[in-house]
Amino acid sequence: MSFDLKIYLENKQKLVNAALERYLPPIQDPTRNLVDSMRYSLFAGGKRLRPILCLGAVETLGEDPELCLPVACALEMIHTYSLIHDDLPAMDDDDLRRGKPTNHKIFGEAMAILAGDGLLTEAFYLLSKFGLNDLIRPTKLIEIIKIISNAAGWRGMVGGQTIDMESEGKQIEPSLLELMHSCKTGALITASVESGAVAAGADEEKREALVNYGRHFGMAFQITDDLLDVTGNSEEMGKPAGSDEARNKSTFPALYGLEKTREMATFHVNKALEALEQFDDRATPLRELVKYLLKRRK
Repeated sequence: MSFDLKIYLENKQKLVNAALERYLPPIQDPTRNLVDSMRYSLFAGGKRLRPILCLGAVETLGEDPELCLPVACALEMIHTYSLIHDDLPAMDDDDLRRGKPTNHKIFGEAMAILAGDGLLTEAFYLLSKFGLNDLIRPTKLIEIIKIISNAAGWRGMVGGQTIDMESEGKQIEPSLLELMHSCKTGALITASVESGAVAAGADEEKREALVNYGRHFGMAFQITDDLLDVTGNSEEMGKPAGSDEARNKSTFPALYGLEKTREMATFHVNKALEALEQFDDRATPLRELVKYLLKRRK
């Protein structure tokens, strides 16, 4: 039977969305506005890429992906918090995200900051909640929390955002550009795959292979994202095209040009596929996901 990536993604998105509905607190006084703000961005139409990569890694190792649903949802909460904060006037000052007004445009800057804080903290509550992660051994769960917190913090996503902010309007070295994106984008993507590997009980060889896949996936994702900012359609992307150039940001196309950047994207996609060579057909979703990056329009 042929594999249909679109159907696979739709099914996994439904699974993750239903779980997020179960795990999120209800909208109630006196924190009604805060939870409403958290939910607004969390359910604004995200692709659920990081949760799906986590679940896909579990499937690749022959385990039931639902054992990792709380972990997958925690990853999406952390990703969403980062988007809320990235869009703030003090950061990228964006008005649109996924075709909708950004959080601070609806709820104000203060509530947007609190919504991001709430989602980040709720993610770790979810990871550590007694009775919710019984299918994952406590030692593995602690390892997963370490992996995710390392990827989300100053060594990873927050550090990458810092480099990004401090590099605006500057000509930076290729090595710093790659470090910035491996931290800002790649770290949480890699952590998503590695978390699934740990939850599923991967041995060291399989875990390292999946980590390598995640690293190359993350770089390919960011490179194609940079390409879309130059060549994409604002309506399809749900955010303004050309915003990187308008803010004088350091990007792969700005540094290497379009042709070389496309070659780099293809290189990382191929390296990600190489990392999966030891796995059987259960890795098909991960293979098709990374190949899709070269065709993505949003």
